[in-house]
Amino acid sequence: MDGIDGRVPPSAREITTGQANRVWSVEGPTPYILKHYDDPSRAANEAAALRLLARHHAPAPQLLATSSGSSSPPWTAQAALHAKPVHLDRFLADLAEPLAAIHRIPGTHFGRLACARQHRSWTGYLHDRLRTYAAAAPALRAVARCLHQEVDASDTPIQPVLLHHDLQPGHLLREPAGSRLLIDWELAIFGDQRSDLARLAVRLGLDDSTPVLCLDSRSDASAEGRVHLYWRIHLLADATLSTDRAVRDRAAGRLLGLSIT
Repeated sequence: MDGIDGRVPPSAREITTGQANRVWSVEGPTPYILKHYDDPSRAANEAAALRLLARHHAPAPQLLATSSGSSSPPWTAQAALHAKPVHLDRFLADLAEPLAAIHRIPGTHFGRLACARQHRSWTGYLHDRLRTYAAAAPALRAVARCLHQEVDASDTPIQPVLLHHDLQPGHLLREPAGSRLLIDWELAIFGDQRSDLARLAVRLGLDDSTPVLCLDSRSDASAEGRVHLYWRIHLLADATLSTDRAVRDRAAGRLLGLSIT
């Protein structure tokens, strides 16, 4: 879009809230949100996800412009939203409709949407992530090994759909007219929709994954077991890769407690 080049205007207001990326609100004839990324693949991934969401008229921000491959830092510009985060008391109830709309978007490949290795199957993607986690935290290799075995044991065909892959409070917004939408799509992938539910259970700090099952729009006999498996995989991700020591310790403690019981 004309006039948006990724540079931060003098009048921009930074609204970063602790994440690695930096985010600004920019006023003007076309108000927008400017986002700078540490990782070029995340910028490309979010841009690709937002384009896909727009094609399906899904509840997500509009992408206005994005960096070229040579831009440093990589960036996206997204339409400004007159919306506020949904309160935690209403979060699960308000999330059901927009999440179901997202999970109706089919995919034809696995792994990340852009700038990353593709995988032949969802199971292959999970095994790759577990290898990464085990390499990052040798003390949790036994946990990863058990999860590898469970992934193989639960390897049933799925119809891959678009996943947000980082659901948490703050990512669901309600507009003044009442419509809700999801933001922050930089980690989007294709896979089993129950992985989104499990990630949310981790972010909500739940003692188990069952409360999020109410969001499963395609529930079947295997749903609870698969959400529980993914919940532990996401806990392992936090225990090995989180930059917050408290998050790592809490996730590791929960995993080790589960393995004992």
